[in-house]
Amino acid sequence: MDVHVLLVEDSALVVDALRLLLEETGHRVSAAFNVRQAVDTARAEHPDVVLLDLSLGRENGLDVLGELSRTGDLPPVAVAVTGHDNPETRERCLEAGCMDVLTKPISALQLPSLISGWLAARSTGSGDSPSDPAA
Repeated sequence: MDVHVLLVEDSALVVDALRLLLEETGHRVSAAFNVRQAVDTARAEHPDVVLLDLSLGRENGLDVLGELSRTGDLPPVAVAVTGHDNPETRERCLEAGCMDVLTKPISALQLPSLISGWLAARSTGSGDSPSDPAA
C-alpha cells in the first residue's frame, strides 16, 4: 500500500508519533507545520490523504483547503483533527471540504484502517464516514 499521507500539525511530537505508526503500516508520510508549508507540500506532492489539525498556532487549518480549492488542488481525502467536539465545528469542517472530522485525542492505532476506509469511500463515491458510528 503506497498511500501518501500529509500530516498538517504544529506539534513535532505528534508528527513524529504519527509518522512512525503510519510508516510502519506502509504509508508514505509528509509533514507540514503551518498553512503555507501545507499548501506548498500538497501542491508539490499531491498526497492521497491530508490529516489537518485545525489549530496551527494562530492559523486555522481549514485555510489550507480554502487555498487549495482556489487552484483546483484539493486532495482526494481531507480529514480535520480538532479538540472541539461539537456540531458547529464538525459542520464547518464538512462545509470546507473535509470528508471526516476526528476529535482529539485520536486513536493512532485506528488510523491505518480509517485511512483505508476514507479512500474506499472516496473511490466508491460513498459519503459514509469511517469514524462515524452511525455510518
